[in-house]
Amino acid sequence: MSDKAERGEEPSERERLPERRAAAHREARHVLARPGMRASIRERLELLREAGPQVYDLDEPADMYGDRIVAALEDRVAALLGTEAAAFFPTGTMAQQVALRCWAARTGNPSVALHPLSHPEVHERHALSQVSGLRPVHVTTATRLPTAEEIRALAEPFGTLMLELPLRDAGFVLPAWDELTEVVAAARERDAVVHFDGARLWESTVHFDRSLDEIAGLADSVYVSFYKSLDGLSGAALAGSTTLVEDAKVWRHRYGGTLFQQFPAALSALVGLERELPRLPEYVRHARVVAGALREGFAANGLPWASVHPEEPHTHQFQVWLPYEPDVAAEAAVRQAEETSVALFAGRWQSGGPGLAMTEVTVGAAGLEWTAQDVREAVAEFTARLPEKS
Repeated sequence: MSDKAERGEEPSERERLPERRAAAHREARHVLARPGMRASIRERLELLREAGPQVYDLDEPADMYGDRIVAALEDRVAALLGTEAAAFFPTGTMAQQVALRCWAARTGNPSVALHPLSHPEVHERHALSQVSGLRPVHVTTATRLPTAEEIRALAEPFGTLMLELPLRDAGFVLPAWDELTEVVAAARERDAVVHFDGARLWESTVHFDRSLDEIAGLADSVYVSFYKSLDGLSGAALAGSTTLVEDAKVWRHRYGGTLFQQFPAALSALVGLERELPRLPEYVRHARVVAGALREGFAANGLPWASVHPEEPHTHQFQVWLPYEPDVAAEAAVRQAEETSVALFAGRWQSGGPGLAMTEVTVGAAGLEWTAQDVREAVAEFTARLPEKS
């Protein structure tokens, strides 16, 4: 219970906004995505009951400390990524810390070259340095992945180059394939190993026009998530050589990541690999239709300075920027969903600077029902709820 509730005070409109947004999205008839994390416990369990037998024999004994269904999931991931082995982790934060500290021990250099917008730097409370004794080194401050020239020009040595593919906080952006191969080569010229933060690597195949194993094959190790794009309950995998994965499993135990039983997460990951993974390219292609219609809709309704970034999304997720304060944009989005049952912008809005608001858009299975005209009409409804710019 909040302090206000204890004092018998009503929450402010701003404080009620997240709850209203969640409720409006649940009730909306038209959304661009319905992520599993917003479903009820009953709905999540029902999906596992219905889809689980299609991906694993549920009459088999449950796992204990990473065997059976967990081992089967690890084998499946290794096969998809073309690596010798893979290890299941309860979180991606743990998986990447373990991978990077294993590489630091092997290279003798605790410095990790990475982008300042990468997940460990923005969302993990400096865990690399505070927990694992690693030293982050920033390659570039540009809102894109580093270039080969920047890798070669980095003033200090580093043992590992970590690349987040796609770079979520820069707009889910990816480099061109030739740029990526040149960056990897530049790191190797400096005797560094390469690790991919591939939390969302699954949906990068369309942009690169390459298979998953070809993309993963550029790196010495790869981390992938099971819940961000595959709609699993939780969990991640670290993939690489057999010797690296065996080292990682030792550290996984030390970090408290070898859980007694993990079959619900493992089963949901197998379901995601079976059901969502094949559909991700379709989502990516339709996200480009949605993004184009958003730009057209904003221009037609008096907001030509609104921005979709990237203009052609690299994955099925992208950013929308508006010249309003976040609370103003958020209120318009929630009101549209409440009043029309169309949730065009279902995520939270955050500040991108004075008078600027940014939200992330995800196009999933539900979004495939939207035509470009549907999007343009929804933009008109949304902008009608924004205050006029003076």
